[in-house]
Amino acid sequence: MGGHGDNYYGKHGTPQKYDPTFKGPIYDRGCTDIVCCVLLVVAIVGYVVVGVVAWTHGDPRKVIHPTDSRGQFCGQQGTPNEKKPFLFYFDIVKCASPLVLLEFQCPTTQICVSKCPDRYMTYLTAHGNAAALQYYRNFCTPESKSSKKAPLEVLRDKECPAMLIPSTPLARRCFPAIQAKKGVIMVGNETTYDDGHGRRRNVTELLEGAKKANVVLETRQLAMKIFEDYTVSWYWIIIGLVIAMVASLIFIVLLRFLAGVMVWVMIVMVILVLGYGIFHCYMEYAKLKGEAGSDVSLADLGFQTDLRVYLHLRQTWLAFLIILCVLELVIVLLLIFLRKRILIAIALIKEASRAVGHIMSSLLFPLCTFFLLCLCIAYWASTAVFLSTSNEAVYKVFNESACPFSGQTCRPETFNTSNVTKLCPDAQCLFAFYGGETAYHKYLIVLQFFNVFMFFWLANFVIALGQVTLAGAFASYYWAFKKPDDMPAFPLFSAFGRALRYHTGSLAFGSLVLAVVQVIRVTLEYLDHRLKAAENKFAKFLLSCLKCCFWCLEKFIKFLNRNAYIMIAIYGTNFCTSARNAFFLLMRNIIRVAVLDKVTDFLFFLGKLLIVGSVGILAFFFFTHRIKLVQDTAPPLNYYWVPILTVIVGSYLIAHGFFSVYGMCVDTLFLCFYLERNDGSPERPYYMSPELSEILLKGHLEPSKSADSQG
Repeated sequence: MGGHGDNYYGKHGTPQKYDPTFKGPIYDRGCTDIVCCVLLVVAIVGYVVVGVVAWTHGDPRKVIHPTDSRGQFCGQQGTPNEKKPFLFYFDIVKCASPLVLLEFQCPTTQICVSKCPDRYMTYLTAHGNAAALQYYRNFCTPESKSSKKAPLEVLRDKECPAMLIPSTPLARRCFPAIQAKKGVIMVGNETTYDDGHGRRRNVTELLEGAKKANVVLETRQLAMKIFEDYTVSWYWIIIGLVIAMVASLIFIVLLRFLAGVMVWVMIVMVILVLGYGIFHCYMEYAKLKGEAGSDVSLADLGFQTDLRVYLHLRQTWLAFLIILCVLELVIVLLLIFLRKRILIAIALIKEASRAVGHIMSSLLFPLCTFFLLCLCIAYWASTAVFLSTSNEAVYKVFNESACPFSGQTCRPETFNTSNVTKLCPDAQCLFAFYGGETAYHKYLIVLQFFNVFMFFWLANFVIALGQVTLAGAFASYYWAFKKPDDMPAFPLFSAFGRALRYHTGSLAFGSLVLAVVQVIRVTLEYLDHRLKAAENKFAKFLLSCLKCCFWCLEKFIKFLNRNAYIMIAIYGTNFCTSARNAFFLLMRNIIRVAVLDKVTDFLFFLGKLLIVGSVGILAFFFFTHRIKLVQDTAPPLNYYWVPILTVIVGSYLIAHGFFSVYGMCVDTLFLCFYLERNDGSPERPYYMSPELSEILLKGHLEPSKSADSQG
């Protein structure tokens, strides 16, 4: 299964002696890890079946639109309530019950109506007036229209609400039209109302009920405001992301010619920016001394949607000051103790710049990986929503007073004739949530788990495919004796084809191992969330240890997989062989590899920080109307931080995509250097460039012996 690549290794990844036939990535290779390839195909077929079943049974409207006490949608086409878009509560005061938070359901009858009531009225007073009763029946259940019961019997059977109050629609639900006049809470210009049973009650009780009924809707209102901000600023966000892309491209082009200068300039700029930040934070901290309200702690203040509130607290600026001082100190210490490693990293970045310059299509390849990842995320999210909404309506007994049947399941059709109403006269059978008792419904949690597992597996597979493709392309560059004459015509596409044709199984193997660890980590996080209120200290300690261990294991597997994929791209061996050889090869040079890898990552991080910081600052000044030239152009926003954070996160993803290509190139070139078969003699010259050989081999070679001297 390993193909012909097994013959090119000595013991534990040590290259054999000079082999004139070795010209870089092996082209005569065979399929690897076929069992895992078959397993992946079967799993994908099963995943598609799960998606089809979920889409057949699921209904996403259940998590979007309001439903009445029968579980029917309000205002949806093709439903009995098609022309009734609003949800009406019979007695919204009961929504102040703790059951709202426990069951996410208000313990009162709810129906869909065409419009919310606009006047005060009780059923007892409306019953004696034909016109008033006709209006009132718009807010009664369908059964009441043909009912000839006495008024008290209608109220007892919850067929009509006891009273109506002026209401306004909010998120397609009817809430009391509450207003404040001169500090007095009023509903429809009244401070009291008739509850339909002959008692006058204060409208503040309506306010409490509306607050509890609105507890889930507050998040929706925030989301709506955020959506509004996106609708008026989306084109400016796109412009910001385009600026980030152009800045990243300019940065990479400059690296191609001025890698050494760029790195040192970047380091100096970051140090100066951090120094200015420290000075500015200290000045703001000192300026707020003695100012009223500036000593309030962040914990006492809580979460505020207007982030400018935090800028008036001394504690905020003190936190910024400490963080920036620590970063400044860390960077300075790294420069002092790792200056020689930085020189090696700069040499590798220079060589990577040449490689990227010869394979410019590699800069666009992360877009392909990003697109495939978006497909994985979209399929996982849609399947999760359809699975979670593929249940049936479940009804439960809701009761205000003590009742032995409270919380039990019931059937609305037979509830009024059951013993429950006799023992608990005020009990109601209301829609609670969506569930089910069939085999499909019982295994929904298993299907959700499978959905999460497949998401991790496929996402890791897509990332692995991108890594092995880039590694194959850059290895073709390294092992080309005359660059670019000896390189394939399309190194990226040929590497991509080899990866899919021969090594799908190996990529599936590596991504499967990583997916298993990630699923275990997610499970541990879930258990930790469930045990937060537990008193068992030992269980919490054990769980924390397991979380730490699996976090370390995930990082190690990612590092090992990355290098194993490079070996697969070069030699075409199966995953286990490649991982073993990469591991022992790196272990023999562990100090150099670890330090150099982190130094390179740190330099790339500074580049990302510079690009993201520049674009983020520009976005901040623009969206806060602080640039006078375009002050009137910036759109009005509910929360100015929405487009700013979007631009910052998007800029980071764009910069990360470009620099990830460089990172993979550096790792590939570094591993190819340790796999070097030649000795630098005229008969067997090195494939690496003169500059790289001088630094990596401590200057013991003559530049004329290297490959690029001939190219």
